Amino acid sequence: MTGSPLSGPSRLDGQTALITGAAGGIGRAVVAAFCEAGADVIATDIVADGGKFPARASYRRCDVTDRGAIEGLIDDELKIRGKIDILVLCAGTIANTPLPQSTDDEWEKILAVNLMGTVNPVRKLYPVMVERGFGKIVALGSIAAKIGGVASGPAYVAAKSAVHGLMKWVAKNGAGKGVYANVIAPGPVETPMWATVTDRAAPSANGNVPLGRFGQPEDIAQSILFLCSPASNWITGTVLDVNGGMLMD
Repeated sequence: MTGSPLSGPSRLDGQTALITGAAGGIGRAVVAAFCEAGADVIATDIVADGGKFPARASYRRCDVTDRGAIEGLIDDELKIRGKIDILVLCAGTIANTPLPQSTDDEWEKILAVNLMGTVNPVRKLYPVMVERGFGKIVALGSIAAKIGGVASGPAYVAAKSAVHGLMKWVAKNGAGKGVYANVIAPGPVETPMWATVTDRAAPSANGNVPLGRFGQPEDIAQSILFLCSPASNWITGTVLDVNGGMLMD
């Protein structure tokens, strides 16, 4: 086992990043932050038209719950680019149905997107990163996985808890092979997905958040940039709380 390199500036020059859920609020902010930091970005999402992205990003439609589709996309991009240095997993969906009323269909959908939508790209790209001896993976977890939910139901809490566990396995297994894996656990962030469980009303400007406001996508994107850049070269297997002080542990 060789030691990890010393930490350095938060730049991604010369690196290629694959970002899932890139058409969503957080994913789009991650694409912008990574491009600004010098990365070439492969932006993916399920929608046919991802909208406008920076010049350093290219958009490809892909359903992360379809193992063959995401594996095919990764194979194509590896042939074109030669490498993928960074994987950021932003694809997700949410529900707030109480446990007694929750259906099998809802559980299957929530687990398919949030859990298997993480498993599928990681299962394909992790061994490629191991072979190269380098890679950084960051998955979107949730404060819900740590405190049992905010506005979300049990299926979402369970799925995000599984994501936390998966990334810890990847971190431990990859630590001696140059592969880092971490989780960002956001508190409530004002995105279209959050609006689906708050009747599309904006969260309170203060509420129970010590820092006085709910999150914006840029707050999460900059934290992800930190964990994917050389600035975090001695951090792996962590769950970074980005929640305005709602949870302090």
